[in-house]
Amino acid sequence: MSSSCGGIETGEIHNSTPPEQEEEVASLDRSAERLKIDPFGAVKPLEKQKSGNDLGRQSFDSPNPEDDPSSPGSPKASWAPQGLGDRLLDPSSTGTKVNKFQRLMSQPTVDLTQLRRIAWSGCPSEFRVTAWQLLLGYLPVNSDRRHGTLERKRREYLDFVPQYFEAGACERTEYEQGVYRQIKVDCPRTSPNVALFQDPIAQEALLRVLYIWAIRHPGSGYVQGINDLLTPFFVVFLTPYVDDITSCNLAELPPGVVQVVEADAYWCLTKLLDGIQDHYTFAQPGIQRMVFELKNLMRRINKQLHDHLEEQGLMFIQFTFRWMNCLLMRELPLEHIVRLWDTYLSEEDGFSKFHVYVCAAFLEHWADELLTLDFQELVIYLQHLPTGEWGAGELDTLLSKAFVLKHQFEGAQSHLLSQEAEE
Repeated sequence: MSSSCGGIETGEIHNSTPPEQEEEVASLDRSAERLKIDPFGAVKPLEKQKSGNDLGRQSFDSPNPEDDPSSPGSPKASWAPQGLGDRLLDPSSTGTKVNKFQRLMSQPTVDLTQLRRIAWSGCPSEFRVTAWQLLLGYLPVNSDRRHGTLERKRREYLDFVPQYFEAGACERTEYEQGVYRQIKVDCPRTSPNVALFQDPIAQEALLRVLYIWAIRHPGSGYVQGINDLLTPFFVVFLTPYVDDITSCNLAELPPGVVQVVEADAYWCLTKLLDGIQDHYTFAQPGIQRMVFELKNLMRRINKQLHDHLEEQGLMFIQFTFRWMNCLLMRELPLEHIVRLWDTYLSEEDGFSKFHVYVCAAFLEHWADELLTLDFQELVIYLQHLPTGEWGAGELDTLLSKAFVLKHQFEGAQSHLLSQEAEE
């Protein structure tokens, strides 16, 4: 590294660093120091990375049934909500579901078809990490291969940090500097109502993941909204280590835990975005297509509402672009988003095709109120939908309606398009 532009080769900030870059370089140096606390922490088996309260209820590696007192055939107490999203599950049936998950996860090879079937209606929190990573294809279905896969992928991500992120601000191209600045601005704005994401350690982790992903995927690069898609992974993968995800202190976690969460979140975000890549390329054609499909779908299922919005001059793109770009993450509480993603991950093309039906059911839910509003009132109402107090009932109804719509209209898009052309 040339001394003329300053650097962090030895962890020191040289006097030649321009003043405007001092804060950025210092931040990089602090993040690098944190990552060096336990460089191998991120590759230990997850069950050895428990918090001080020994709350590692979830293991990425399926437990050995002989060592697990809650395995099939062992006495089991009735199920009670314990972790993120559990209150959105039906307690009367979740005990049976837990047994199904235990039987499935204890198999040498997990049947993904069965996993999708039981995860569709929600994953108990103790199985969600494994279920999501299997459904995304990050974890192999063969349990014997999982530890080796995790070790390799986590090491690979840790190598990305110095390679792509810690090279120093002065070595970045103009494009890379712009990406860095935009992500750095967006991180504090991410899930502002969730205290976890106001933690500087969490914001540094989000910054690293998003920047590394953007630099390694120049075809799309970073687009605002991708930061929102990272948060469910970060929350879900962190949940096994803390009592309360809403009030945890990341600085108190054992060294290596944030590294585990960060590395796995990076790879799972990558898997997710690989499936919806055209949402974030130039002009975002994937999102434009989903908005178009939603408009046509609403014309079929609630023409009165569709026509009212048109009469008021409100274009679908004006309020549903955010629904597609951020997958309703700014419309629903994070806990509900996590439960929603159980279903999306269980569906084929859940984040693109099934999401359109969910958005249709979501818009239909507010129809009576929307029909009474004029343009300005519509804009305000749709930007601040009253979902803060939603519980399990509203979300179950939303998914049930989306499921019915999918089976009623799936495969009919060509008909919808031809009808649109005729009109």
